[in-house]
Amino acid sequence: MPMATIRHDWTLAQVQALFAKPLNDLLFEAQSVHRQHFAPNQVQISRLLSIKTGACPEDCKYCPQSARYHTGLEAEQLVEVEKVLAEARAAQAAGASRFCMGAAWRHPRERDMPYVLKMVREVKAMGMETCMTLGMLSAEQAQALAQAGLDYYNHNLDTSPEFYGEIISTRNYDDRLNTIDNVRKAGMKVCSGGILGMGEQAQDRAELLRQLANLETHPESVPINMLVKVAGTPMADQPDLDPIEFVRAIAVARIMMPASHVRLSAGRENMSDELQAMCFFAGANSIFYGCKLLTTANPRENDDMALFARLGIEPEAGQPAHLEQLQPVLPTPQDELFYDAAQ
Repeated sequence: MPMATIRHDWTLAQVQALFAKPLNDLLFEAQSVHRQHFAPNQVQISRLLSIKTGACPEDCKYCPQSARYHTGLEAEQLVEVEKVLAEARAAQAAGASRFCMGAAWRHPRERDMPYVLKMVREVKAMGMETCMTLGMLSAEQAQALAQAGLDYYNHNLDTSPEFYGEIISTRNYDDRLNTIDNVRKAGMKVCSGGILGMGEQAQDRAELLRQLANLETHPESVPINMLVKVAGTPMADQPDLDPIEFVRAIAVARIMMPASHVRLSAGRENMSDELQAMCFFAGANSIFYGCKLLTTANPRENDDMALFARLGIEPEAGQPAHLEQLQPVLPTPQDELFYDAAQ
């Protein structure tokens, strides 16, 4: 197969044509593209921590952190810096190469920025990649984070522009694109993807990936989330997405953004090992691990490493994580608050 071309001029019809391919043909193309840019049997591992949970003023219909929904989530203040660093050290010991920190904010407040910047500097000093998701960023805030050493900033597009208004009314699509632009201009890498299974149509999934792939620079990390249905949110009773359609989205993302890490993100707790294996074959080469993604369950580290062993997959970069090396994080008041970056 010829070397995959990095493109930024996809039409909707071209993306829909990829989705419409016979599954075997689509997976073969995606795996072929994947091997041109990445080691075929390595997966990048990130650990996530909520540094401020709940009471978010946004109305994202999928999110239990919204103050508008009654989900039983107790709001928490910004976590102390030393507790964040303890979690980062434990994540590094367990084989994570990237530590992600998220806060349920519309945007960071200036009074919180010194603490956030200190978290970035200290985690970076451990030799880990750093990632944050704090809501919308001004150009000045993006510059401050970049100067502190932040490697990645997560800000998902969530869905297509056409379907966006059905799930969020408190910010618009351009707000998200503007934050991504501020992050890019500050010199940081972009982590941006979406959530599938929110009631969108196949065309919306195609348009989401087209929006991401037609950015001037592809996001270096593209998280593909399966909706996690949480009681109390408007999407608690949303019908399940066909798992094969989810695999197709992973494969199309890999073909359209050949050099990006495609992250198998939220929803893995409800995925069979076989479905996850298909996603890895389709080109997914990054995961979040830990006992929680925000307030929703996620496979524990030992389960992930056992699956990796069965599939012949190794963690990318850093020291390989083995079952006997994985030590549980010491309980803290924040132990249940791992963050899923799906906002």
